[in-house]
Amino acid sequence: MTEWFAKHVLCLPEGASTTGQSVDDLLVYVHWLMLALFVGWIIYFLYALRRFRSSRHPKADYHGVRSHVSSGVEIGVVVVEAVLLIGIAIPIWARNVDKIPPPDQSTVVQVVAQQFAWNVRYPGPDGTFGKQDMKFVAADNVFGVDPADPAGKDDIQTLNEVHVPVNKPVVIYLSSKDVIHSLRIIAMRVCQDAIPGLRIPLWFTPTRVGRYQINCAQLCGNGHSAMSGGFLTVDNPADYEAWLKSKSGAATTQSFE
Repeated sequence: MTEWFAKHVLCLPEGASTTGQSVDDLLVYVHWLMLALFVGWIIYFLYALRRFRSSRHPKADYHGVRSHVSSGVEIGVVVVEAVLLIGIAIPIWARNVDKIPPPDQSTVVQVVAQQFAWNVRYPGPDGTFGKQDMKFVAADNVFGVDPADPAGKDDIQTLNEVHVPVNKPVVIYLSSKDVIHSLRIIAMRVCQDAIPGLRIPLWFTPTRVGRYQINCAQLCGNGHSAMSGGFLTVDNPADYEAWLKSKSGAATTQSFE
């Protein structure tokens, strides 16, 4: 039922990650709740129009409500909201934030957003990122890679192009070069703000091979629409390894200005 509602009523695009269905289910439940609240308030509104019509109460009652039912309802609402927040929302948030897959079992990627493109970095064949320092950040060194560190010589850098293997966790460490951006991959059901000075992790596990658009969910300037030029390509393992080999030894340090 939830899948039918998500597809035919909410018109959600098909998900392509292990967590996509749970996100869609939450959206469906929220919309059902909003529908129930809407119908409930309409019924109450019609009841109030009939119950307190002027013909039934030609003379105003200046004493108001004497019952404490409304106070009890308000307390009940607070308790329910506290249970939803403490018992459901916070544990789900903590599970997704704290339980990041280990690097040796994941595809680890660094992404630095800027006006108006996505800079992407992979560790090279040695599997180790080169050291970084803010003092090395420049137009041709967006990630601030230390040029003296041999581990960074084989690192792979691309522009607006993210490749990952299917059915393997992907951990993206996200930051921004200039203003606040927001990495949004609808098919993976992930969205995370990119904030200058912070490196924020997000993760997902892709389940379907394909090419998916990357959007910026923050209005980041006059060229904001250009941020949709980024794409996430989910490959089968063999194609992913072939892509990595094609980039190894030819790492680029370009950026979009």
